[in-house]
Amino acid sequence: MNHLANSTSPYLLQHANNPVNWYPWGTEALQKARDENKLILVSIGYSACHWCHVMEHESFEDESVATVMNEYFVCIKVDREERPDVDQVYMSAIQLMSGRGGWPLNCICLPDQRPIYGGTYFRKHDWTSLLFNLADFYKTKPEEAEEYATKLTEGIQQYESVPFIKEEKAYSQADLETIINSWKKYFDKTEGGLGSSPKFPMPNNWQCLIRYAHLMQDDSVAEAVKLTLYKMAFGGIYDHVGGGFARYSVDDRWHVPHFEKMLYDNAQLISLYAEAFTWQPDELYLKVTDEIIQFSQRELMSPEFGFYSALDADSEGKEGKFYIFTKTEIEEILGDDAALFCIYYNITEDGNWEEEQSNVFFRKAEDNELALKLGLSVDELLNKIKSAKQKVFEARGSRIRPGLDNKILASWNGLMLKGLCDAYRSFNKPEYLDLALKNAGFILNNLISKSDRLSRVFKKDGEGMVAFLDDYANIADAFIDLYEVTFDESWLLQAKKLTDVAIKHYYDAEKGIFYYTADDDEQLIARKSEIMDGVMPASNSVMARNLKKLGLLFDNENYQSISAQLLRNIVPHLERYGSSYSNWIMLLIDEVFGTYEIAITGDGFEDRRREIENSYIPNKIMLGGKKGSLPLLQDKFGAVTQIFICKDKTCGLPATNTKDALIGINPN
Repeated sequence: MNHLANSTSPYLLQHANNPVNWYPWGTEALQKARDENKLILVSIGYSACHWCHVMEHESFEDESVATVMNEYFVCIKVDREERPDVDQVYMSAIQLMSGRGGWPLNCICLPDQRPIYGGTYFRKHDWTSLLFNLADFYKTKPEEAEEYATKLTEGIQQYESVPFIKEEKAYSQADLETIINSWKKYFDKTEGGLGSSPKFPMPNNWQCLIRYAHLMQDDSVAEAVKLTLYKMAFGGIYDHVGGGFARYSVDDRWHVPHFEKMLYDNAQLISLYAEAFTWQPDELYLKVTDEIIQFSQRELMSPEFGFYSALDADSEGKEGKFYIFTKTEIEEILGDDAALFCIYYNITEDGNWEEEQSNVFFRKAEDNELALKLGLSVDELLNKIKSAKQKVFEARGSRIRPGLDNKILASWNGLMLKGLCDAYRSFNKPEYLDLALKNAGFILNNLISKSDRLSRVFKKDGEGMVAFLDDYANIADAFIDLYEVTFDESWLLQAKKLTDVAIKHYYDAEKGIFYYTADDDEQLIARKSEIMDGVMPASNSVMARNLKKLGLLFDNENYQSISAQLLRNIVPHLERYGSSYSNWIMLLIDEVFGTYEIAITGDGFEDRRREIENSYIPNKIMLGGKKGSLPLLQDKFGAVTQIFICKDKTCGLPATNTKDALIGINPN
């Protein structure tokens, strides 16, 4: 075994028996490169990554390839989910060199960690040729290698950085229209989503567009959102048998998934479908939300109520094998009920994807249309499908399961906790809140130190790894949400503590931006900031929105000032590509429309809170209870239940019922 044998990362352990002399990222490997004046080969991936597995099998398990790697390089294997800071630096390098990125990410660096070349997946022959050429280049032309490394490192340090903007500007609905009108050009009006293939769910995008459509009363955006939510839920990217979404579809119609299931996607999709239900109630949204939660609880939850990171795309060495079925297999499982099931999920004899005779389940017709066509009532159809689906689920359960990445990450658990709170807001199911409180307790007891510093990775024995800005941002965001559905101030106070730590160790007041790494963490060749929203919102955008909410809740001008500065720096970039700034746009929406502060006090606060949550008010924060120390709650407690609607430091007269309280809250 190589130097990965004592790792806790499932991804690193997958490579522990490679003939490549892998090291984990750390002092030993980096010092070895300096001492021996060897190039560093940094290979970055994650356990559920299909093409990472392919490259491992083709190259890293091959003795002849390993001989070349070991002879000329110090080889370092990195789990991008444990060390996103390392991934961020070298992903910037790859994107600067090639204009694209992805995993596996392979970067060749000088002994001082500065990159000189890199790429993603390489075929075996191309990989060995590249390694020979780079080793020869460094040996024969070290000055050129040094010159290129200097230029590339300068580019990395400047990549995705924004200038400080001092001038304050008033924002308007016209600004929002300009941004969204530019974004509309990328809407797929036939299949939903953005652009062509591959298609990613991008939950934060559609949450942003729901809010815009509602507040700006834009029917065209509303239709694009509804089309996307339906197409994703009907498509093969959704696991119709077991619940949960795959990471993306390889085609433009959500049909064939890349089968890995990530916690971060499913957590955010809970929030998206739950919010969509409050916006425009639809039983499909409720069903999808509940099935994702059931899947997450069943397959991704640890005994301690933390959530694991991912399920692999592959099982038995084959992508998707756990999930696909031939028609014959379905007939063997269901007998006489197979015909209806095959119609419902478009299962054919020849198969509906590239694997011969194999089928990815997907839907085309809505239930009422199909029931009418088949001469059944909707209830009859649904009962038959429910029964058949359970049999298929049980049969599938006897198969060899995809690999589980059992890392428990603070950041992604924050997203999941927020999702559970959002589901409770929308559906008022006590089991969602119960699960949220258990997960929050796990985070509090296992990932937060006495000094309010986070550990990114849960370790059963000893302290976890250092945390990054997204860990603080997403956990604080989730705790704010948990306060809003419980009115238990302890969660809000914990969110404030984490935010104060983030400001102290991650914020640069001169640049008006948060760094991704703390000032007392290991210093890499570049200290980066995460600014653009992707499959997850950028840590800076989450912090900016957190600070806006906390600034209002605690009447803290410094929080609001930092939030405003962050937004000022980013606003000039929003029109260029809205999809990459959707979380920032949600903050801008709140700035344009203002934020309602809804305070509910008195014995019946919980009933009134539930009633208010039934009305879709995206630009609001909730506070209250029978007691509390928040500035806005002072002098508002009494036996009588009262609702106060405040905005721009002004509160209206209290109301004793929800209907009267909400008079005056409207889109414009």
